[in-house]
Amino acid sequence: MEIKKILVCDDDEGILDMLALILEETGHEILVERNSLNVLSIIEAQSPDLILLDLWMPVISGDQLLKSIRSNPRMHNLPVIVISASRDGRKIAEHAGASAYIAKPFDYQELIDTVETCLGSYAK
Repeated sequence: MEIKKILVCDDDEGILDMLALILEETGHEILVERNSLNVLSIIEAQSPDLILLDLWMPVISGDQLLKSIRSNPRMHNLPVIVISASRDGRKIAEHAGASAYIAKPFDYQELIDTVETCLGSYAK
């Protein structure tokens, strides 16, 4: 299996740690970031294969960040899975251009399956 790079961005340290632990079991390299301001520069520097992005974050929200990713020709095809506890989360995520959406609290297996599906459909 080819090792892929997954960037996880959530402002909640507990959720960030839990997502990293779950995803490390898939054998992929996991990058974590709490500050949404750093995400675009991390994408430029690290070229992740997938982003797991919380919708509600301070400073730059997940949907704003996703719109920036989709408007950048070098990263617009990058798979982005949006995670959120918001009732409107799915609609907001789809409108912003999310590849997939996972509601919090999420099912462990659903998370793994969604990540692997999105990774499988992406070629750099």
